[in-house]
This record gives sequence, structure tokens and C-alpha cells, in this order.
Amino acid sequence: MTRTLSEENYLKAIFHLSRNSKEKVSITTLAASLENTAASVISMLRKLTAKELVDYDKKKGASLTRAGEKAAIDIVRKHRLWEVLLAEKLEFSWEEIHDIAEQLEHVHHPELADRLDKFLGFPQFDPHGHPIPDIKGNISQVSGKLLSDSTIGIELEVVGVKDSSSMFLNYLKQLDIKIGSKLMVEQIIDFDQSAVIKINKGSSISVSRKFLESILIN
Repeated sequence: MTRTLSEENYLKAIFHLSRNSKEKVSITTLAASLENTAASVISMLRKLTAKELVDYDKKKGASLTRAGEKAAIDIVRKHRLWEVLLAEKLEFSWEEIHDIAEQLEHVHHPELADRLDKFLGFPQFDPHGHPIPDIKGNISQVSGKLLSDSTIGIELEVVGVKDSSSMFLNYLKQLDIKIGSKLMVEQIIDFDQSAVIKINKGSSISVSRKFLESILIN
């Protein structure tokens, strides 16, 4: 069954938004994630329901069918494998690879993902620390926790990011923070739950709550 680029973006969005939850994804949440109107979201969900990729309820929202989940995992797998190739073989920086992989993930060939996987040595995680689905669609659990949940005064290692947008990764680059960097929360500000953190035993900076909730540490 052929799928448009837009349809695949919807499947991927529902997949990410429904991870670790049995609840359907609301129209409002999906519209905000895709930066689209509720009317457009509803129209697309009806199309995907007709293709038996989505189970849509106008009151509860949307969830993926088994076929829809399989398609979404295939897209995610290709995206993350492309990111590994772009970073490790073509030497793109980690703030560049997400946007490029967003385009490449829609390239279709029945053997493409498997050949990429083999060529790259069957990597388990992409350069942002996200698990790569294997050939059977199994996805490893990320062992890291959010920096916002860490104990004050304990130095921990960055193992991934929840926000892989170019804007956030460029900010991390400016701070010289990457996978493997050492971070320690020195103080939590009661007023807004922002924090003062130390980077690689060096300088201390103030960061927002959103920053703390976007970094995975171990």
C-alpha cells in the first residue's frame, strides 16, 4: 500500500506520542505536534482509518492499528539508521542529521533498511541516543533518566536527548554538550524549577526546566 509523505509523518507522530501510553492521542495533541489545524488532522485521520492504518474515535482520538504501527516503526528505523550513516560515515554534525534524515526516511525499497543496518554493523542507538528498531521491529528500552530527575550534586553522563530539533542541538553544541558529556545539577531554583548545572567539571550555567526535561543521563 502506497503512503504519502504526509501520511507517514502522521503515523510517526502518533507512534511517538503514544509511546509508553495505552491512551489514544487527542486531536489537540496531534495538531500541536504537527503544527497543523484540528480540521486538517481530522481529515487525515479519516484517510488513514480508511487505509486501516489508524483507529480513530472523534471523542477519544487516534491510535495505530497493527499495520499502522508496523509502518511507523519502519519509518522510525530508517530515520535512525540514516542518522547513524550521516554522522558516522558522512561526518555530518548531530545538529544537522535529524532534518536530513526526515527527508531520507521516506525513501522506499524493500531491502533498504536491512542493507543500511548490515552496512552500519547493526547499531542499537542513533547519534542522539534513541534506540533503533531491529529487523523484527523490536525496540530496546532506554536505560537513562531525565536530567530533571537527577539528584543534586551527583555527576552523571549524557546518554541521549528527548528533543532532537536542530535548534536544541545547536544550543547543546554551543555549550559543548554531547553524548558522553558529564553534567551535574548544582541547584534547583524554586521560583520556576530552572537549575544551575556544571558541565564536564568546568563552568556552571543556568538552564530552563525544559532543558532539564530534554536531556537523558545515566
